[in-house]
Amino acid sequence: MTHPSFADTDAAARTLTVVRAEGLADWLAGQPAPVQAWLKGTGFEAGLGEVRLLAGPDGAVQGAVAGFGTAKARARLRFGLARAVAALPAGNWRLDGDLTAAERREAALGWLLSQYRFDRYRAAKSGEAALLVPEGVDGTRLLAMAEGEFLTRDLINTPASDMGPAELEDAFLTLAGQFGASTVVIRGDDLLAQNFPLIHAVGRASVRAPRLLEMRWGDAGPALTLVGKGVCFDTGGLDIKPASGMQLMKKDMGGAATVMGLAHMIMALGLPVRLRVLVPAVENSISGNALRPKDILRSRKGLTVEVNDTDAEGRLVLGDALAYACEEPADFVVSMATLTGAARVAVGPDLAPYYCDDAEVVAALEVGAVAGFDPVWRLPFHDAYESVIEPGIADLDNAPGYGFAGSVTAALFLRRFVDGPRYLHFDIYGHTPADQPGRPKGGVGQGARAVLGALPAVLGL
Repeated sequence: MTHPSFADTDAAARTLTVVRAEGLADWLAGQPAPVQAWLKGTGFEAGLGEVRLLAGPDGAVQGAVAGFGTAKARARLRFGLARAVAALPAGNWRLDGDLTAAERREAALGWLLSQYRFDRYRAAKSGEAALLVPEGVDGTRLLAMAEGEFLTRDLINTPASDMGPAELEDAFLTLAGQFGASTVVIRGDDLLAQNFPLIHAVGRASVRAPRLLEMRWGDAGPALTLVGKGVCFDTGGLDIKPASGMQLMKKDMGGAATVMGLAHMIMALGLPVRLRVLVPAVENSISGNALRPKDILRSRKGLTVEVNDTDAEGRLVLGDALAYACEEPADFVVSMATLTGAARVAVGPDLAPYYCDDAEVVAALEVGAVAGFDPVWRLPFHDAYESVIEPGIADLDNAPGYGFAGSVTAALFLRRFVDGPRYLHFDIYGHTPADQPGRPKGGVGQGARAVLGALPAVLGL
């Protein structure tokens, strides 16, 4: 795992001067003639992330200038300045330029996130540019965010051969041990003995035993419970996916990876909460005892579920976990899951759609999303669709043949298992389809920084 870091000393730090496109002419006019000639001669237009190295009298690089683009370009591309990082020589750098406090935070976080490399299966790259913490920026908070994000990315990017339920458990226990959290793990047939029938039913066909992972940290403050879908690989079960549909199914534990990354942030920052993390870890596979279409299961909560698609397994394992989460008082429950393709059709891969009926939570989350540079979009718990998830033969249908609003009906299904606390559900994608500044192609966390920013208002911290 790579680790994000700021420069630990300002010794020999070079300056990266950031220039807005609209202010380029005025800035150039104040520069020495050689700098003006160099930048004009190389066609520098201060495009977002555009870089030119600046040489000293001896020919060595003494600094650089980076474009900050136009306001329109910045609105279209998060962490755009992070494009500049790869063009800088190794060593320590400081930011200079007329940047707002929020722009300095975004630049610093984007710089940290751009350091990510998934190097488990290839040689690690060394010798990168390191940033001094910009003035007025909380470096400790940004480091906690980046560390949690790196954990999430590593977990999602690891192929299922090396990230099954047992390996996810190992990562979960390692995280707990890092912060002195307590853990409980329920495996295999013990899930039936301890009344987690939906988790067991989904995972029983795999040779890799299903399990429920539980972590507790903190002994004072409001109670926060995070629940993450941990389907380490999803074949679809007997309703098997086509080969193309399995290409990204190593990421189907992206909800678990994201709540673990968020838990890292919370514990690293020492937030005054009683944190509980629940991860149902399974592999949805095929064998003689696999879950069958039209099976009817009785959940931990007592609700019966008709299984009309074995490929709609995530809501099943989350149902038992959410029911368990609500068996003790909690102030706020958050679930995260790579749950439906419908959510991706609705908002694409860059937005994290969420469901919540609490106006105060929604308002806090929107503020947290802006502060954390972590865009989210609210979708509705539309009560008119409740009847769609009721099959008549059982209390609930895990995959209604309605043909519309697939993400909404999945969210309504989950809400049936939540009683009491404020509830927030994310239906995330967990994957960046193409390289973006600060976000290389592959696994990515979504919504965690937004939730982190919302917690003080939601929980009264």
